[in-house]
Amino acid sequence: MSFCKDCVVAVTHEGTPTGKIEQIGGVDTYVALPEGDYPKDKAVLFLTDVFGIKFPNNQLLADDFARNGFAVYMPDYLHDDPITDSMFGDPNWNIGRDWFPTHTAEQTRPLLDKVIAGLRERGITTFGATGYCFGGRYSVDLAFENAVKAIVISHPSLLQVPADFEKLLATSSVPLLINSCETDEMFPLEAQAKTDELLGSGKYKAGYERTYWPGCTHGFAVRGDMSVPEIKAGKEGAFKAAVEWFIKYL
Repeated sequence: MSFCKDCVVAVTHEGTPTGKIEQIGGVDTYVALPEGDYPKDKAVLFLTDVFGIKFPNNQLLADDFARNGFAVYMPDYLHDDPITDSMFGDPNWNIGRDWFPTHTAEQTRPLLDKVIAGLRERGITTFGATGYCFGGRYSVDLAFENAVKAIVISHPSLLQVPADFEKLLATSSVPLLINSCETDEMFPLEAQAKTDELLGSGKYKAGYERTYWPGCTHGFAVRGDMSVPEIKAGKEGAFKAAVEWFIKYL
């Protein structure tokens, strides 16, 4: 695969998704493929936040990766039961009580594994993973197993810092890019600094970088308000960094 600096296409925020949902390994998966020729043995796993594969922003972002030359597969590991705006608007609804107990790793990770197995049956041998929020957890888990060749995590959630990155340092050879931001309860400034301390300055030999986007909050890379200049810059910058990471390592 050959790229130049101008091959990185700016992310789209509004538009009509062009991919399609199909079954892979028995699991609904949003598929976005490049136009023209592309390496059939490589794929990017787009691991979504809690809004799932039918959320338009997730689909559009997957399409943007495809426009940059990557075959993208976005598994529905949420059992077609994502979080919706209406849930957040219900004062009687509680994410910890009403949603997470039915979306634990035991319930969701097997669906991701089925999709990976199904893609391997199609001849895909090399995987990258880009994980947002909830999906950041699974990207790191795949890196623990060296099941992917490169990962990008954007405003990740459910990580244990420093334990997860100590484990990554000890067990993984997978390059890691983190897209972080100024206001993020799930991956706060203290965790960002600790991660740099563990992995930065060449300590993580596989490759480590972290971008930081001031004025942005958790979720900025996939569902930020594009009318705010800082968030627009963060969303597009995080996407550009992810594409360049996969160009370099995938």
